[in-house]
Amino acid sequence: MSDERTGERASERVRLEDPLAAGADHLAEEFEAEKPGRALSGFPKLLLSVAGVALSCYALFWVLNPVPAQIYRTSFLAIALAMTFILYEAWGSSRETERGDDREADQESAREERRSDNPGVTDYLFAALSIISLGYTLVVFDEFVRRAARPDALDIVFGVITILLVLEATRRTVGWILPAICVAFLAYAYLGALIPGWTQVGHRGYGPDRLVGQTYMGLEGLFGVPLDVAATYIILFTIYGAVLEYSGAGKYFIDVSFAAFGRSRTSPGRTTTLAGFLLGTVSGSGTATTVTLASVAWPILQRAGYPREAGGGILAAAGIGAILSPPTLGAAAFIIAEFLGVSYLQVLLYALIPSVLYYLGIILAIEADARRFRTRGVEVETPPLGYLLWRYGYHFSSLFLIVIIMAMGYTPFLAVIIATGVAFLLSFLDREHRMGPRRIWAALVAGAMGVLPVAATCAAAGIIVAVVTLTGLGLKLSSLIIALAGGGLLLTALYSAVAILILGLAVPVTASFIIAAVIIAPAFTELGVPTFVAYMFVFYYAVLSEVSPPTALAAVAAAAITGGNAFKTMMLTWKYTLPAFLVPFALVLSPNGQALLLEGSALQIGLTFLVSALAVGALAVTTGAWLFGPARLPERVLCAVAGLLLLYLEPFWVGVGVAVLVTGIVVHLVGVRISGTSEAPEGAAGVEAGRSAGETEQAD
Repeated sequence: MSDERTGERASERVRLEDPLAAGADHLAEEFEAEKPGRALSGFPKLLLSVAGVALSCYALFWVLNPVPAQIYRTSFLAIALAMTFILYEAWGSSRETERGDDREADQESAREERRSDNPGVTDYLFAALSIISLGYTLVVFDEFVRRAARPDALDIVFGVITILLVLEATRRTVGWILPAICVAFLAYAYLGALIPGWTQVGHRGYGPDRLVGQTYMGLEGLFGVPLDVAATYIILFTIYGAVLEYSGAGKYFIDVSFAAFGRSRTSPGRTTTLAGFLLGTVSGSGTATTVTLASVAWPILQRAGYPREAGGGILAAAGIGAILSPPTLGAAAFIIAEFLGVSYLQVLLYALIPSVLYYLGIILAIEADARRFRTRGVEVETPPLGYLLWRYGYHFSSLFLIVIIMAMGYTPFLAVIIATGVAFLLSFLDREHRMGPRRIWAALVAGAMGVLPVAATCAAAGIIVAVVTLTGLGLKLSSLIIALAGGGLLLTALYSAVAILILGLAVPVTASFIIAAVIIAPAFTELGVPTFVAYMFVFYYAVLSEVSPPTALAAVAAAAITGGNAFKTMMLTWKYTLPAFLVPFALVLSPNGQALLLEGSALQIGLTFLVSALAVGALAVTTGAWLFGPARLPERVLCAVAGLLLLYLEPFWVGVGVAVLVTGIVVHLVGVRISGTSEAPEGAAGVEAGRSAGETEQAD
């Protein structure tokens, strides 16, 4: 649409690039919390593919013909561990070297490099030990479960081997920190009698037989709820996500997002946020969504006038919403459902309003930045929105179908299988992406490979859960947190948030949530906070640790694509998501906060949402430095105070917060009237001013 018709700045025409063609999958592997796998070839590649298809089919079979829990989880872990040792290297990865060699070496050298990336003797040995040590429990299963309290020598030997294999698989996939934490917990369980009594965390100590019985021979350790979630929910959803991707849904969601909005100057940022939300239903990973989105959206943001760091911040903030938003959420959400004994649909409802508030905060920040940077519209070459919805709108149907089937009372397992089948059938409506045998095989392999890091992480986290259960450490530490906070709910929430954020800097979201759920959540419940509220508080801070400096991988990945400074990108991402960091406090500080989780009357839920949205808006003014024009320090301070008061969600403090916010708005309007400053004029001068502002921002 021309400038004369729209009144907007001159826009540039951009053609969307296919994220797969742009190599987004390789970039996602490089910057994901999980390490990249080998570039297999020949027999190892065939072996892994066959095992992956077998594991995916086994999970699908389990839904239709349930297998006893311990048998299923044990056999699932055996295959997953064996695949992990084949796919992941013991030390480092040659993937980056391979990419460099492929650019510089001839075809024969590239083949040699790929051959050297195949597993060695030790990897095959560990894979075989995984099958043997876990297969042993299945061969003698009846006797095995009966002697869990008194394991014999062979049980102890295979139990120790299995624990070591799980720790090694975890180290290969997500790094050494989580295995080190597991070892520290095991040492605590073994050496508890040596801990001085004044610490209040000492205990009588447990020998290898008791530790093996707790972690290896029942459903409270390696084969507990975390692994159950990986072997049921997670793999089914990774298969579903792979089918969506191979059927063309990922590219469609990007196309429809960029076609949905107009070509105003704020549309690039808003469209990027919407695309991040939709892509999250395919990937379920914050970093992977960020990389896929950035490979397509960064050229558009750049042409719109966004500086590199600000553009990277938008991309990372939009991407991390993938593990905050229904209908897929992340692995931790499935664990919440199992811990609480509620349906997954209930957890989706819990997450609905906080997700809306999260994206509201990002969009308001984008609106402010669009005005500060004087961005301009960018015309993207996509088919018309009406055509996209009419011709390819079927890609949305399976997403809605999951929720509809669960609302009808069926299990999420059956819902996701039906949705996967529907996505498969609908792929035949698009000749380019129809799911033939090769695509089906590839999707099943991708689904299995996607669950490997999660399976290792969940099994390792099960060790921590076993130790906490055995020693009673959770209640002891929660009592210490309460004592440190003086019994106050605000300080308890503050200390807990800091602890979860620090923990999240070192371990993946799933492990961070599990550890915090068994150690920190009891502190809230002791102070009268309902368990489901405590778990949601822990969940959001576990997720938000992904965008917290200095290890925000999504921001680092975005900076790698935009070419911006990684630390500045982290700080801007943190700025965009700051309101989301404060919303979880509203859940626990007042009983009224439960309405944000859709608990209460419709009137209470509606009023609470409006007040919270107002609070997020006030905080966005604080961080974005823009209201009806540039916001100065006085009104920003007033808006910050108002936002914090509004999030307390008690009638008196809400009234005070509204009064403070109105005062801030009046102060702002008076300042604008006196100074006569407002938004810069449209046109070429504004464009040049935007470029100058962007260059200044980058220089700063």
